[in-house]
Amino acid sequence: MSLSWIILGQLDSIEAMVISLPSFLYWFTTQLDDQRFWRSNESTSKKVITRDEWERKLKDVKIRKEDMNKLVMNFLVTEGFVEAAEKFRIESGTEPGIDLGTITDRMAVKKAVQFGNVKDAIEKVNDLNPMILYANPQLHFHLQQQRLIELIRIGKVEEALEFAQEELAPRGKENQSFLEELERTVALLAFEDVKNCPYGELLDVSQRLKTASEVNAAILANQSHEKGLGRNQQSQFFMAE
Repeated sequence: MSLSWIILGQLDSIEAMVISLPSFLYWFTTQLDDQRFWRSNESTSKKVITRDEWERKLKDVKIRKEDMNKLVMNFLVTEGFVEAAEKFRIESGTEPGIDLGTITDRMAVKKAVQFGNVKDAIEKVNDLNPMILYANPQLHFHLQQQRLIELIRIGKVEEALEFAQEELAPRGKENQSFLEELERTVALLAFEDVKNCPYGELLDVSQRLKTASEVNAAILANQSHEKGLGRNQQSQFFMAE
């Protein structure tokens, strides 16, 4: 079966992005122009460019097939389409930069966060490589913060307070931004109706997706580097620390 049929659905997302890109970029530059970002100084007049001129300039930009193939492969790997990525690798000769066999484990972590099973997600990350969280304290904090959010969501107030005090408060003492995020999260407990809480968006599904995306990117980055730095070397470094 042709690869085009296999990844047609996935490529629809890329196509939509590419089609809308010229319009977005034109709109964005006009916004910058309105805010006088295009002026080098107060006495310099603005340089005006029409939408047609902008789109003509974009059409003159040539994208190499190799670069487009890398874009497609990156999309397939990032979003977890293992079978499509393997077939695309064979047909296009584009290497993914990671072991495709690791995609399933990475997506399991991402889905665990998306469904609110953050403790399980953290365990899975550490099973993959404990260096991931060790080297990314911000990610580690955000995962723990998400655990706190999930406890608050299901009404486990005492457990949430205990968890915040034992796991998150020490991190907040070392990092001001962590402390501020912790305060925002704990503030959810002060409102019976979280809809009236100024930080109610933390309980929205979009917060889960944000955290899931962050951990997905961190795992992917780590796996991309493992080809250049052997796992044994990473373990030795971790033990030395």
